[in-house]
Amino acid sequence: MQRLVVFAAAALLAAPLGAVAQVPVQANPDHEQMLVSTDAKLAANKRFVYDFWREVFEAAHLDLAEKYMAEGYVQHNPNVPTGRAAFIDFFGKVKKPRPIEPRVAAPLVSITAEGNLVVLAFARENADPKDATRKYTTTWFDMFRLEDGKIVEHWDPAQKQ
Repeated sequence: MQRLVVFAAAALLAAPLGAVAQVPVQANPDHEQMLVSTDAKLAANKRFVYDFWREVFEAAHLDLAEKYMAEGYVQHNPNVPTGRAAFIDFFGKVKKPRPIEPRVAAPLVSITAEGNLVVLAFARENADPKDATRKYTTTWFDMFRLEDGKIVEHWDPAQKQ
């Protein structure tokens, strides 16, 4: 009987934990602070990827791709072909140029740089698969490898569509 009481008490205490939702992922409004590093090379790499994202990816100024991307750019997203020319062709069909904004428009959570890698992490909102009337947030990332002053490789968690 004592075991049953202990089990019931533990279940009652744990029940509210199951009802608590995750902590929503929040964007960091201070982009300039995220671009800072005590290492000048890492700060430059962060800025380079940040500017690529704003100018080429978000604003679709694909004419600037050569400034940022190596010709042999390797793409690990299964929906986008490899190579700078293929990147330009792909996004040229799905995006139209618009004004370049001074800040990344997507809900940026963090910018991390280590060696020649830079990771942009974003808040992403999705429909709850168990209840389409509800939303939840998660984190999306884009990781870039730089070499000789250009983006040479990209990873993200995209799944084939």
